[in-house]
Amino acid sequence: MKRTLLLTTALGLSTLGLATVSHSVIAHDHASSEKAQAVKINPQLAAAVASDFRSEKNTARDNYRNPAETLAFLGIQADDTVIELWPGGGWYTEILAPYLAEKGRYIGGIFETNPKEDTKRTQYYAKAGKKFEAWLSDNKEAVGNASTVTFQPPASVDLGIDNSADYVLTFRNLHNWAGQKQLENAFTSSYKVLKDGGVFGVVEHRANPGMSFDSGYMDQAEMIALAEKVGFTFVASSEVNANPKDTKDYAKGVWTLPPRLALEDEDKQKYLDIGESDRMTLKFVKKAK
Repeated sequence: MKRTLLLTTALGLSTLGLATVSHSVIAHDHASSEKAQAVKINPQLAAAVASDFRSEKNTARDNYRNPAETLAFLGIQADDTVIELWPGGGWYTEILAPYLAEKGRYIGGIFETNPKEDTKRTQYYAKAGKKFEAWLSDNKEAVGNASTVTFQPPASVDLGIDNSADYVLTFRNLHNWAGQKQLENAFTSSYKVLKDGGVFGVVEHRANPGMSFDSGYMDQAEMIALAEKVGFTFVASSEVNANPKDTKDYAKGVWTLPPRLALEDEDKQKYLDIGESDRMTLKFVKKAK
């Protein structure tokens, strides 16, 4: 890792280089949050975000997920080794894997594809993991040496050789691990695999104080405290993924909002007008002891 830069979650488009951002530490002011931040986006990253390789379905969400701004704020360079935990359908993979293909390395931390237990849940996870592996194989020309590692705590928590990765990223997964009581395992695994100076970047639906994780929203101060408990140093937060329109008081939690729209046609336009959730974007660093 050739710089001391840290991770977070937000995306969009700007200009070039390393991210220079006005950071709000723990406290944040939704009313004054500004989506456009002073970040510089290098040409390779800008090209990866603008690439025709990305699906139209995914690029349609750039306005909410702000990929260029987010990754530039994190400071990820094309020669880094980046692990993305639970990449889902590969929304960020479409950007990161080609961006890292020539000089760096993308690793997806995916579900167990050959589970020992045969349940509806394990079958669902296995299917998702196999689908992701097949996508990497089918797109090898674009993603280069991108690979996977099994990450399904508590059984599978080893993300690779200790002190081997420049970045570990997670986008909107914390509530899932909280529901499985595996949050600390996920944070600890990330800490172990990172190099000294490596960055742990977190994007997650941001709760109002007192909200339960089963709403899909997580408390920002609590997530910072947990990361510090396992050894990380909190460096900065960004409001690039903030949404002050999100009142967070919906019958079906965060899934009421797009893209899920859990209430289907009921008040659909209301939720489309709100847009996607208010999200925290956090950067942590593993400092040498």
